Amino acid sequence: MDQTPDTDSLPDADAAVSGKALARDLVWEQQTATESDLAGPDLITALAKRLPNRPGVYRMFNAGGDVLYVGKAKSLKNRVTSYARLGGHTNRIARMIAQTASMEFVTTRSETEALLLEANLIKRLRPRFNVLLRDDKSFPYIMLTADHTAPGLFKHRGARSKKADYFGPFASAGAVGRTINALQRAFLLRTCTDSVYESRTRPCLLYQIKRCSAPCTGEISTDDYAELVDEAKAFLSGKSRAVQSQMARTMQEAAEDLDFERAAVYRDRIGALTAIQSHQGINPQGIEEADVFAVHQEGGVTCVQVFFFRTGQNWGNRAYFPKADSSMEPGDVLGAFLSQFYDDKPCPRLILLSHEIAESALLEEALNLRAARKVSILVPKRGEKRELVGHALANAKEALGRRLAETSSQAKLMKGLAETFGLERVPRRIEVFDNSHIMGTNAVGAMIVAGPEGFVKNQYRKFNIRSEELTPGDDFGMMREVMERRFSRLVKEHGPERDDNGDDTDAADPGTLPAWPDLLLIDGGLGQLNAVKGILDDLGIAEQIDLIGVAKGPDRDAGRERFFMPGRKDFSLPPRDPVLYFTQRLRDEAHRFAIGSHRARRKKEMVANPLDEIGGIGPARKRALLHHFGTAKAVARASADDIAKVEGISDAIAAQIYAHFHDST
Repeated sequence: MDQTPDTDSLPDADAAVSGKALARDLVWEQQTATESDLAGPDLITALAKRLPNRPGVYRMFNAGGDVLYVGKAKSLKNRVTSYARLGGHTNRIARMIAQTASMEFVTTRSETEALLLEANLIKRLRPRFNVLLRDDKSFPYIMLTADHTAPGLFKHRGARSKKADYFGPFASAGAVGRTINALQRAFLLRTCTDSVYESRTRPCLLYQIKRCSAPCTGEISTDDYAELVDEAKAFLSGKSRAVQSQMARTMQEAAEDLDFERAAVYRDRIGALTAIQSHQGINPQGIEEADVFAVHQEGGVTCVQVFFFRTGQNWGNRAYFPKADSSMEPGDVLGAFLSQFYDDKPCPRLILLSHEIAESALLEEALNLRAARKVSILVPKRGEKRELVGHALANAKEALGRRLAETSSQAKLMKGLAETFGLERVPRRIEVFDNSHIMGTNAVGAMIVAGPEGFVKNQYRKFNIRSEELTPGDDFGMMREVMERRFSRLVKEHGPERDDNGDDTDAADPGTLPAWPDLLLIDGGLGQLNAVKGILDDLGIAEQIDLIGVAKGPDRDAGRERFFMPGRKDFSLPPRDPVLYFTQRLRDEAHRFAIGSHRARRKKEMVANPLDEIGGIGPARKRALLHHFGTAKAVARASADDIAKVEGISDAIAAQIYAHFHDST
């Protein structure tokens, strides 16, 4: 076949090396080769003859142009040649070789650079035969701002571009929230935004309940507030004992001076610090900064448990369940997982592992390059470090046990759903739809997805209702619009038909969630069901997808729902039927997601500022105007001359703003 893979999907050098200046020294040589009459081992043999003995990255494509695998090699020629040998391959590798229809290569200066590029491409392209890091959300941090006279304490996730001190990572947003709440009691730092800070004329409730020292209204001097900031920074940097000792001495001095009210303040602050440390769990004595990884396999599923230790404190843990072939050894999965894990996250000085990994020295060198400092990877054999790894491994086993139990229960419910509703096959992908609005305003449609392992939240979608022709509150019309947009796009991206198995994924890869739903669950009765069926009929796909409408029972009582299916009389399920509870849970999750999306849209509209409607008024000018006048209403009442006095506002812009609020036409 004549097929040329997409070369635009290659990342630029900066992306591959995550901001390192080294990127400009990379040698990028791309070779693309396709053979009309060759595939599998024959194609690989032909391509290997023309490859150099140099490090680089290779990609394997199937006949449809989908990326099957991304790999790196010290010698591209030797590695690719190894795939052409007959025998000696695992079933996973043999399937991959058989499906290979073309390959693409990129050479690099070193194997380290190849490893960095490989991790980048795997996360971006998500090839079927690679180990994939499924949950790739960025970690939350505590941010102590440094660009304000009164620094604030905030939860932060994402790029660390703002001038501030960052402390983390924490395993969850909840852990950050709890820590910030305790830090407020201990150090009385503000958590309000700069705009709220600038507009305060009297202390807020947080000052009254002793959660803030109210620097906004001068209740504390700038120097005294800076001292609180330094104490908080020292505590978060690992000097907790020194901070507590100093507070204890100050409390004692206040008590000796008979200033019992001041002593009580320090007593409460010390108690808050103690509460933070008590929530840290195990705190190692000899480890300042480390990540601990433990891997456990059971039932064809892999769990990687990660613990984060910073400033000598345990800042939480998280369990990951990477997608990996069941034939892979734990060390191989862990090695592939690590290279992706640190692709866009800062790494600590020490990484502790439960299993030896291949090419540990190479990964260490790559992390040294990215972090611009020494990073050590160890598999401890004794002592405190070994105890930490053992603790992480025990947590990995427990997390995997819970996951397997949940998956087994979910599989039984999916099978029961198919039997109860007379479906031809057990659904692998269920999509549930719901609408939310108030009298037709801020209308939102929501789609949630459930699969064999439970809710798949990265597949959730929301649809802002756009049509201006709909009558406010027309639920049928809203559902029609949602269905048109959802399935028109699905047909465009994946074609109008599924394969013979009623699925659009390879049967050999049951862990992959199909793009096409097997079942649609609609929150509504016969009207909504007919609206959905009409759209699917128009697209010619109604016969491929099962439809079920769920209508609330009399008085909207849970347990008395009526179910509607095309060509069948509506019916109910027994009150204690597990399938009934399952469908209720699916519907309630869709309802929760729809209401949350509607509230977010409504809140955004409520806080919309009239200044946003004026062309040429960006965030900086908007901030300057609000700081000068206080409110948008005050801006609207101001004269053009007064507006022009604001820094950054020219006479022309001032006239434009004045005209916006005083246009008589």
